[in-house]
Amino acid sequence: MSIEHSPYWSKKRKKRPDITDDIIEYCINNSNKLKDKYWEDVWNAISRIPPSGRLLKVVYKTKGKTIKIVTAYWLD
Repeated sequence: MSIEHSPYWSKKRKKRPDITDDIIEYCINNSNKLKDKYWEDVWNAISRIPPSGRLLKVVYKTKGKTIKIVTAYWLD
């Protein structure tokens, strides 16, 4: 799976350096594919990250094998 960053996530990533691509990939792989409430072509993934035990939410789009990250943030 290849990960692509949206312009919005590229800006927000500077403020959230602890959310890396491997953590995002782990969250997407270990979560159910949840439909977004507002957008039809966007999916959500919510998963607990093992070392810290924190919940991460990732909002993403899929294009074939490419995943475009819209945003990601900690829930707790």
